[in-house]
Amino acid sequence: MQQLFAAAAQMQSQLMSAQQRLAETEIEGSAGSGLVKATINGQGELVDLAIAKEAIEPGDPEETASTIADLVLAACRDAYRALGDVQAEMMGPLAGGFGGVPGSESGLPGIPGLPGLPGLPGQPPLPGAALPDDPATSGEG
Repeated sequence: MQQLFAAAAQMQSQLMSAQQRLAETEIEGSAGSGLVKATINGQGELVDLAIAKEAIEPGDPEETASTIADLVLAACRDAYRALGDVQAEMMGPLAGGFGGVPGSESGLPGIPGLPGLPGLPGQPPLPGAALPDDPATSGEG
């Protein structure tokens, strides 16, 4: 029984360490061949957004605004996808010990204190998310 408690304490320590590393992680996503870059932290919060001056078409402000909005969404989605990969890499081996949530592929949403990321399978979509085959948000531009 003592070995079981020791193993649980070790797993909890590893989980806390992985959560701390994840919290300190920043991930960048981009769209439009780098015209827009979005940076999110390990908790999925947008911490920086950069828009290159080349993304702005002075002669057509309405079209520019629409294009930039699409590129921002695509860059955020790219960052969230990359964060999901990092989250799975860091937490995946530990999640197996918790059993995860039935029906969850990675088990990550079942880890207490680690919310699932919006826009990932099994999680709510990102606000304003378009369908995956929507050419306006495909990241190409």
